[in-house]
Order: sequence, then C-alpha cells, then structure tokens
Amino acid sequence: MESIEVPDARKRVVIETVRPEIDGGRFPIKRVLGETVIVEADVFADGHDSLACFLLYRKQDTPEWTAAPMSPLGNDRWRGEFCTNDLGLYTYTIEGWVDPFSTWRKDLVKRIDAGQCTDVDILIGVDLIEQASHRASVDDSGRLSNWADKLRSKASQPATYAQALDENLAALMLRHPDRSFAARYEKDLLVIVDRERAQHGSWYEVFPRSCAAEPGQHGTFADCAARMPDIARMGFDVLYLPPIHPIGDWNRKGKNNSPSAGKDDVGSPWAIGASAGGHKAIDRQLGTLQDFQALIAAARTHGLEVALDLAFQCTPDHPYVREHPEWFRHRPDGTIQYAENPPKKYQDIYPIDFETESWAPLWEELRSVVLYWIEKGVRIFRVDNPHTKPFAFWEWMISSVRAQYPDVIFLAEAFTRPKVMYRLAKAGFSQSYTYFTWRNTKPELTEYFEELTTTEVREYFRPNLWPNTPDILPEYLQVGGRPAFMIRLALAATLGANYGIYGPAFELCENLPRQPGSEEYLDSEKYEIKHRDLNSPWSLREFITRINAIRRENPALHKDWSLHFHGVDNPLLLCYSKATDDLSSVILVVANVDFRHTQSGWLDLDLDRLGLDDKHSYQAHDLLGGGRYLWEGRRNFVQLDPREQPVHVLRLRRKVRTERDFDYYL
Repeated sequence: MESIEVPDARKRVVIETVRPEIDGGRFPIKRVLGETVIVEADVFADGHDSLACFLLYRKQDTPEWTAAPMSPLGNDRWRGEFCTNDLGLYTYTIEGWVDPFSTWRKDLVKRIDAGQCTDVDILIGVDLIEQASHRASVDDSGRLSNWADKLRSKASQPATYAQALDENLAALMLRHPDRSFAARYEKDLLVIVDRERAQHGSWYEVFPRSCAAEPGQHGTFADCAARMPDIARMGFDVLYLPPIHPIGDWNRKGKNNSPSAGKDDVGSPWAIGASAGGHKAIDRQLGTLQDFQALIAAARTHGLEVALDLAFQCTPDHPYVREHPEWFRHRPDGTIQYAENPPKKYQDIYPIDFETESWAPLWEELRSVVLYWIEKGVRIFRVDNPHTKPFAFWEWMISSVRAQYPDVIFLAEAFTRPKVMYRLAKAGFSQSYTYFTWRNTKPELTEYFEELTTTEVREYFRPNLWPNTPDILPEYLQVGGRPAFMIRLALAATLGANYGIYGPAFELCENLPRQPGSEEYLDSEKYEIKHRDLNSPWSLREFITRINAIRRENPALHKDWSLHFHGVDNPLLLCYSKATDDLSSVILVVANVDFRHTQSGWLDLDLDRLGLDDKHSYQAHDLLGGGRYLWEGRRNFVQLDPREQPVHVLRLRRKVRTERDFDYYL
C-alpha cells in the first residue's frame, strides 16, 4: 500500500479564500504607486484557541518580508493591508498560527469574570512571557522578564490582573510570537505597481503628417510640435501618434482603402517598412530621429507625454521580409500570406508568423524594437491588435521590459472577445481598450461598467475608454450629430479614469461613414493627409477643455472603483457617482443618452454612497453649466436638453453650520 505523506499536524491553522488572487495566483493584480493593497482571507483552526494572522509582503528583489497584522472581520475572515512605495513587482502572502498568549489572556478574563481562582493560570502566563523573552531583542527581553517577575510575585489580585491584561504587554508579546507551528499560505501572490499615469489620463490621437499649416503639405514632427500648446490647453495628458515608420510601396493602399494607390497617395502608417528601414526607422517626410526626440521634449514642456504605436506587422518591402523570410507564413504557391479579416483585405501588410521554428530570435528582435524606442525617450506604447499574437509572447516581453523600465505603460488595442481581452490584461498590459465604443443605452452601460468595476476584473483590467478611433466611427456618432459627440465625450471622461479620442476628427464632430452600415470614415485619415479648420464653429474645443479641467480638479474622477449607479425613473437618463475614499470629493453625473430629445426625470440617490443624509440639504454645483442647486433627500428632479447641455457633472457639497449660524458647503 502506497504511503501517504502526513503534514505536520502541529500546524493547525487553515488559510483559504484569499482575495485578491487572480487565477489561483497565476497572474498579478495591478496597483499604482502609493496605492494600498487590501488583502482578505479566511483564517481559522480547530477548537477555540485565538489566532495571530499577518500579511507578509516584500518588493520582489528584496529578500526580507515585512509583516503587517491582519484584523478579524468576523466569521473567520481577516483583513490586512500594505502600501506600494516602489514601482515594479511586489509579492504578498499570509501567515497564521495559534497564539497561546492571546488564548491565555482571553480565558483569564473569563475566569476573572466568573470569580474563579487564577493562581495557576497566572503562572502559565508567566511561563509564556519568559519563553517570549528568549526570542526577543535585548531591550524587549529585559522588559518581558521584568513583567514576568511582577506577575510571579504575590501582589494583590486586582493589580496582578491589571498587569496581566495590560495592552502594552499584549503588543510586546505580539512582536515576539512563537511561530514554530505557523502555517503559510501555499502561494506567493503578486502585485505589479505602475506609475499614476497608468490609472488616470486623457489621450489625444493625432497624425503628424496632417499637422502642416498649409493644405496639401505633408506635416512633420515640427508641425506636430506647433500644435502642442493647443492640445495641452485642452487638458490632455498623452499625445498618441500612429506609427511613425517608413511606409511600404508594394501594394500601398490608396484613398478610402483602395487597393490601387496613385502616385501621390501616402499609404497607411500601419503598413510598416520600406527600403529606408523598418520598426526602428522614421518616415523621412516626418523628420529625423532628432526631430522626434525634440517632439518628445516639447511635449514634456507642455505637460504632455508622447505615446507611440507599436504594430508588429510588415509590408512586403520591410527589411524583415528579405532578411528573415522564415518569420512569415508562406502559401503553397510560395507567396507570403497577407493579412485578412474577412471580408477585409490588407494586401499591404504581412502578419508575422509566431509559430515559426525561429520563434526565439523573432521574440528577441521584437523586444529590441520596444527597447530601442524606450531608449529614445518613449515610455507609453499603444499596441495594435495584440490579440493576434500569442499571450505567452506578451507576458514574456512586457515582464522583461518592465524589469528594466518599470515606468513603461502598455495599452492593448484589442477589440475582441471578452476572455481574450481579459487574458491580455492579465498577461501584463497596463490598460485596455473596451466595449464602451458600442455601449450606448442605459442598460448596456450599467451592466458593462458594473462588470468592470465591481467584480474581480477590476483587479487586473484597467479600462481606457475611446468613443472613436481612426478605424471606428460608431453609428451613434454617425446619426447623432454634435449632441452625440458631447454625450459620448462626457461619458468616456467621467465613467473612466482613462479615456481618449481620435483628436481632430472628434473635435470637429466628423461623422460621415464610407458607406451606409460601415464604421469606416469617408476619406479616412488612415490613407490620406487631412487638412482641417480647427477653428470651425463645429469645434468642441471649449467643451473638451472644460471636461478635462473637471477631471483634473476633482480627485473622485481619478479612479474607477467607486463608480456607483443610482436610480432614475426615466430609462433615457443615466445617473452615476464617483467619490474619494474620504468623501472629500464627490461627483454625480446625470446624462441624457437620447441625442434627439429633451428628457426629464426624478433621481433616486443612494445617499450613503454620497456621504449625505435625508436630514440636511446639500448643494449640487453643475461644473459644466455653472448652475447651483439646493437639493434635499434622495429624490430630485433633472431635465436635460441634448442641443444645449446633455449632461450634468455635479459636485455635491453638504451644508455645514458654523458657530455664528453661517451656512457654507464642504
């Protein structure tokens, strides 16, 4: 009979149901610098003995653990926390043990209350204290020995009891426990700590080649830098550029994705590679490497950061095709398979074959592309179509890059199935595109954002909300006109701590599709240079500026987890709030999702979530429209005309009365 390995039965504590823990500890959770990690677990043992429970944590490159005491919540549930003070990976786990001294102390109180003789019990406590003195530091050892001597003396019982139950003694004993039979949770769990920009930021996408002052001219990095003050004044944090590399000549696309390009057609920036170079080269018409680095420096002076598009795909004339044909999939006739997403065809792009036998040097080369641009000053990458590359590649590449540069941020542009999007986030992407682009109704928005902010998903998936992209002009924007753009901007900017827009197109409410039923733009900027009148009366510049100012000035909008939906008796009105933990910043948003008609209704607010009560009035200050309303209780009336102002962004302030009977609002 096969023998069964018996664990040390003296380790009586059980640790289970640890939260947060992603896929059994396979993947890390995400936090930002300075944020608290709160950990809970079920910790219990047989019998009635008291337990000690500690949360252990350390920076992954630090050998020593730091211990933080966990507190009982009831029903054998415990909670502890620690603060993330450095970028990179932290490890955490839980340790628990039966605590003889706490058990003795608890039982002593019961015996005293019952009027029982406690002489022997006091001596048992003395033994426990003396044992701890042998484990303690020199100073604490002396203090514990003195305490044991006092308890051993024949002093009056009340004085002895007071000494035995002294909180200072309990704290001293907890510092030097007997952990001989401590149980450790079988997994070391991980948390990856990003800088604050990973959690909160507003992105503006612009094509540098469309930034020239004169119509018909090809823009440069210098032209893009000239636009920087306006973009910064609108309140954006990240300037996102499509690929800046040489564009292929073979199978170059013409206007509106035509398979035949004219002699003056500039092609798609995502068709990367030409005789001038590939992913480590710059399109000469945009400028030089020095010009690009000057753009990065100019962005910093305006409080902006440049994000670069990372698209691992090649044109037929990319150097990789000539130098490493084994990195591409060949068809039976010997030709290389170009990219397709039926019915769409991308004859100007060759996808990379990640199943090649030469996968190892391929991976190394692609990582070197990322490291090259990091060394040139880029710290944010928007990754194109990561769901068409292996999860294992991203996990390896991102973790190895972040081991050298923990401040790098990766945004996953993956509009695909939910589980694939979530797996990419688990694999290491700092932020992710979402389905917000197509969630328009109240039920759609409520259900989706409750999933993102109230389930385990929030531990690893950071949403970045985009109402449009160069590839996607949603039907809502096509048919809704200017009110639709205002609604979607306000929702993106307040539902999400991270959001972005395909900049000039959104500013000017461009909404003409290539054809009915299509989400592609007519005369898409992907295939041609655009020259726009940014001073057009259609511009949303002032509205965008105000929205971004509200985001910056109100910390409640800097995080996602506090999002809470409130009741409204009109299905076309959406109401939700965000608040800081201390309720010093509370924002309530009411949006009319009907871009055609005025809608009104009665709100049914969850006052507890807002830090309010039904006994005191409070002020609702409309940060967009400027109005100030004195509200009382849960039910309050709102009316929103989409042609004027389709959204209220309200800062709630409760009334406080001073000693001089003067009312003001916090």
